[in-house]
This record gives sequence, structure tokens and C-alpha cells, in this order.
Amino acid sequence: MNWQKYTIKEIEKMLFADTGSEMNETLLESLARDERSGVQKLLVRYRKLLIEEEARRQRWERMREFSRKIRVNGYRFIAGIDEAGRGPLAGPVVAAAVILDPEEPIYGLDDSKKLTGKKREELYDIIMEKALAVAVGIVNNKVIDRKNILQATFQAMSEAVNKLSRTADYVLIDGNMEIPGLDIPQEAVIDGDQNVDAIAAASIIAKVTRDRIMDKYHEFYPEYGFDRNKGYGTSEHIEALKKYGPTPIHRYSFTIVNNYFFEKVKDSIHLARNKEELRDIGQTIADYALFSEENLAVLRQIYKRRYYEVSGE
Repeated sequence: MNWQKYTIKEIEKMLFADTGSEMNETLLESLARDERSGVQKLLVRYRKLLIEEEARRQRWERMREFSRKIRVNGYRFIAGIDEAGRGPLAGPVVAAAVILDPEEPIYGLDDSKKLTGKKREELYDIIMEKALAVAVGIVNNKVIDRKNILQATFQAMSEAVNKLSRTADYVLIDGNMEIPGLDIPQEAVIDGDQNVDAIAAASIIAKVTRDRIMDKYHEFYPEYGFDRNKGYGTSEHIEALKKYGPTPIHRYSFTIVNNYFFEKVKDSIHLARNKEELRDIGQTIADYALFSEENLAVLRQIYKRRYYEVSGE
């Protein structure tokens, strides 16, 4: 092929056109004989791209090996499960269940925490398009406070599995614990989000879903920086907790939130101007009911003293 009749821009377009096909080696060898420095730089870039794509293909093959072995035993719809949001001080815990199509490769899957936000968003769209079924379970902070974070996570996972449009006949869960009460064969896989295709996909779906929820919450509570920290205990978040106290989406059963809530309630009692305000504070304490007996005793004492001061009774 006579490459000399093409400009460097035209050659670049041919090499990197998103056609889904690679240029064959014969053409590349003929291109290598073009002595223009710009062409040689393009060739180096293109060969590097081929190496990266081959590495992605090989990684995909490794990641689907776990599921392939299960399919040999007759299972067809294998769901990967992972969660996002066990550690934050605010917001829900989200679990995702994903059944991938073994004939539809998705290159670039990995533990969502290792990917950039942009890459997660790209893969989210690809997974939603190519997967056989995708579902999420979302459990809010009030359930987390009532049940504890582990049980809330199991609930989110169960909800995700049960909402799948195709019934899973085998479930793979990231971590070392199986889901209690799930009437489907299941297996926990340590580091599954790094090594198993369907679990990695679930990791991405759960993370993107939860991040979008926290971005929405940021519109209501901008002081806490939820669009940046996603509810995790960053210094910015802790400073806001210290200054403003917790919001309705915080996890009051988590020690650091509970401590700042306790301080905020104490301050509110001291600042109450009348019996009505004190009654509202009392109702708030009753609604959350998450203080230790020791802290409740302190609040009762302050409450009684302030009640006497504002009412004279």
C-alpha cells in the first residue's frame, strides 16, 4: 500500500477509527517503511494501543474463568453481587446484582474503587446495555440504624437478587460471607470484585448508583460536601458535623455521628426558649433513641434544669 499519498492526519484517522477492527500486520509492516517521523510516532501509539487491548482481552478471559467453571455444572444465570456504602457516615447502603451474557465481553471491568469516576460511568452504561439482567437494592440510613450495617447490607443484597428480571440460579458474592436466607446456591469470593467478571460489574453498578444518590443529597445539604466525599468521614465532612450536627440522612448509630448529635442536642436544650421548643427536642431524642444510658441520663438532667428555667415549674 502506498502510504505516501496520505497525509499524517488521514493515516491517524485510519489507524484510530472506532471500527472495532484492527489493521492487519501486512499493512502495518508497509506503514513502518514510511519514513515520516509523524507516521512513525503514530505507529508507536497504535502498537501500544494493540498491546493494551490484548491485555484487556486476557484479563477478561481470566475474570470469566470463575463463572465458566460454574456453568460447566449446568448453571446458566450466574449473578455477581457487591455493595457500596458500608463505611460512610451518611446515606444508604446500595447492593447490585448483575447477570452477564458470557457471549458479550466487557473489557475494563475491575473493582470500582480502582477506576476513575469517568471510567465507572462509561462501564456503567456498557453493563446496563450488555448484561442479561441488572438490579439494585437500596437500604436507607434509618434501617441501618435499626438493624446495623451488616444486616442492612444483607437486606440490600437480597433485594437486588430478588429484583432481577431473570431468576439467578447461582450467586457469587464479593467478600467472605454468604447472604442469610437466600434460597439460591451461593458462594462468597474474597477479592471477587477484582477477579470475577459479574462481581466486578456489580461493584461498578452499586458504586455509580450510590454516588448519584449522594450527589442528589448534596443539593439539599451542600455544607457537608456529599458530592465529593459521598458520605465518608473526610475532614470536610467531620468539620460540617461539628458545626451543623447530623442531617436526617446520617447514620446515628455510628459512633462519631452519635457523638456530634449528642453535643448538638445538649446545645439545643441549653438554647431552648420555651416549653414547646423543649418538647420538640424531647421528641427528636425519642425518634432516634440511639443514645447510651449514660448519655440519656446527662440529657435528662440538662433537660429538667432547662425546663425549670423556662417555665418556672
